[in-house]
Amino acid sequence: MNPEVTAWIEKADRKLIPAYGRTPVVFTRGQGVWLFDREGRSYLDCLTGLAVVAVGHANPRVAEAARAQMSELVHVSNIFYTEPMVSLAGRLSALSGLDRVFFANCGATVNETAIKLARRYAQKKHGAHRYEVISLLDSFHGRTLATLAATGQPSKQETFEPLPPGFFQVPPADIAALDRALSDRTAAVMIETTQGEGGVIPLPADFLQEVREMCDRRGVLLIIDDVQAGMGRTGHMFSWQGLGFEPDIATVAKALANGLAIGACMAREEVATAFGPGDHGTTFGGGPVPCAAALAVLDEIAERDLLANCRARSRQFAEGLGALDGVMEVRGRGLLLAAVLEGEWAAETTQRALELGLVVNNVRPDAVRFAPPLTITPEETAEAISRFGEALSASIAAES
Repeated sequence: MNPEVTAWIEKADRKLIPAYGRTPVVFTRGQGVWLFDREGRSYLDCLTGLAVVAVGHANPRVAEAARAQMSELVHVSNIFYTEPMVSLAGRLSALSGLDRVFFANCGATVNETAIKLARRYAQKKHGAHRYEVISLLDSFHGRTLATLAATGQPSKQETFEPLPPGFFQVPPADIAALDRALSDRTAAVMIETTQGEGGVIPLPADFLQEVREMCDRRGVLLIIDDVQAGMGRTGHMFSWQGLGFEPDIATVAKALANGLAIGACMAREEVATAFGPGDHGTTFGGGPVPCAAALAVLDEIAERDLLANCRARSRQFAEGLGALDGVMEVRGRGLLLAAVLEGEWAAETTQRALELGLVVNNVRPDAVRFAPPLTITPEETAEAISRFGEALSASIAAES
């Protein structure tokens, strides 16, 4: 590495709170599916900031929408209306089939909103005893204290205990365990249709449909956390739309504005109106600039038919990665995929891929996640598969 870059990184590490294990690469520019670092090297970005940059880096339509809005109005209090906020709420409602929208800043804050809304609705309808939320083991719902309590990964929780009470986890795809966990204290069940941080594990459609039916029978709300899997990532605008059920509350964030900070909590009418003025709030949620950018993202997805491209490139990735020596299976949906390896080589393979100019990440010791832009071309997909194959071959050779 260039000594100047090394010195710059060392200075950065002295100033930043060490909450991340950062890779020593300084990215300075992006274009489409490509990233460029401070030393001028190029990288195929098949991670996109953890499924964020869905319509590509430096997307001209999104950049122009944000620029134009910044020249007109950047911020007002949420006690007033703005046109981009109302337009985006209407678009999301029409696309999702859910009636109302609350905007916040990120996935954790919209999941926090969903939890509070579910509790408020359940307590108004059933009484103060209805406040518990059941989620799944291996799930990930955020880093606030409440969303961390809903996250089914003890290793992420133990440092911050005691966590807020009223959160319980059951094994994924185990309908009997969920049935046993439900009680007259349960306000909601909270689920990712594909567990991203848990290893890119797609939950079966029949299980999800059974969960919907069980929630209906027991008078419990169903929250779908689509923070990572939403906004076209699975080949449908929202992941549940390809799985045969509908939620009561759903959340999206990461890809909503292609990298600008925004999230949305959507709910059907009866549930949404459990909130009244003063029940919840946010300073920056639904700001004019990220809302304008999000509207441009929706236009890009629709006009470029990126859902169809997502499905086609998903098949190409699955076939290409699945044919590589050392890959046991490819799992996931759309362009949220994991190459499951025959050995625990994910960390070293991810590092070797980076050295070869491919950005992916290891979500488990034996699983590498791919979440490229929905704009990725057949040629770029083939190149990504080739680079990953070279990195994996080197990992296998080092083990033998």
